Amino acid sequence: MRVPFHPAFRPHRTRALLLLALSGSLLFSATSCSDDNDNDSSPSLPETVAFTQANLYPEGVQYDAKNSRYLVSSQTAGTVGQVKDDGTYTAFAENAVLVSTIGMNLDESRNRLLVAVSDPGYNKERTSAATLRKLARLAIFNRDNGQLQSTVDLGSLRPTLNHFANDIAVDGQGNAYVTDSFSPIIYKVDAQGTAGVFLENAQLAAPAGMFGLNGIVFHPDGYLLVAKSDEGAIFKVPLNNPAAFTKVAISQDLKGADGMLLQDNNTLQVVTNAQAKVYRLTTTNAWGAATVTGTFSTPPQYPTTLARREGADSYVLYSNLNALQASQNPPVSVFTIARVRF
Repeated sequence: MRVPFHPAFRPHRTRALLLLALSGSLLFSATSCSDDNDNDSSPSLPETVAFTQANLYPEGVQYDAKNSRYLVSSQTAGTVGQVKDDGTYTAFAENAVLVSTIGMNLDESRNRLLVAVSDPGYNKERTSAATLRKLARLAIFNRDNGQLQSTVDLGSLRPTLNHFANDIAVDGQGNAYVTDSFSPIIYKVDAQGTAGVFLENAQLAAPAGMFGLNGIVFHPDGYLLVAKSDEGAIFKVPLNNPAAFTKVAISQDLKGADGMLLQDNNTLQVVTNAQAKVYRLTTTNAWGAATVTGTFSTPPQYPTTLARREGADSYVLYSNLNALQASQNPPVSVFTIARVRF
């Protein structure tokens, strides 16, 4: 910027004005550059949290702001662990009913942690012929001390089918909805612990050996959004008439869709582990259709799901489940929770 000379201007005043103009220009430039990133609301948050726990292979993650920790599951240890920002890992909940812990939901208003429990065969100490690919259980813990409050057997509702309880959503009344990846079923467990089949439909089935229904979130307008991994689709399921579910029209291939996070009523984040990406989807018609408005690429470490932290910020868990599925030896020992940046 050129400042015209004027006799009343002294040299030091001219330099001051030049510095002021320059700093203002730089400030405007920096502000403009941040428009591509809507995750700057809490710049002091860590970009990554890495923790060491050999052979853990966590699939689910939640952030507990009250206790300043992440809660993580484990497909191999059948525990729920807690991770601090400095990477310290300690056990949060341990119980014999936990074979493999999968997705979780931190129901803050009721001070409880809901955990989906399955048996894919990776916990060598607890897997059995009776539970292998047959187990679907909901375990509910006290959010503060990790004490087991109750368990609900979901697989027994359809005892002849294969089961894999995967993810959990909770509505405003405390009803929990649990997806089954091996059967075309969404279960409902009310606040009193009574379980039933909320939705069962052959359209939601997956080929043998593949994962079908997966991530699930509750929308405050009275419906669920549910991911189907093998198809790369998202379904909208009304709570008052689940049989009237519809597929959300999305042009993007979401093959491998896993965990999801509802950022706001019109914005959904979806992890696709097969693509090593997190997609941000936006709707203008109440999830009749959606478009991709952001993409976050992750390392090829099999991202699975997301945790909300400090408002709009979200973190994705790198589970490395691909290494577990390949029987990698030695097993992975360091796992990462990373801040999502679109």
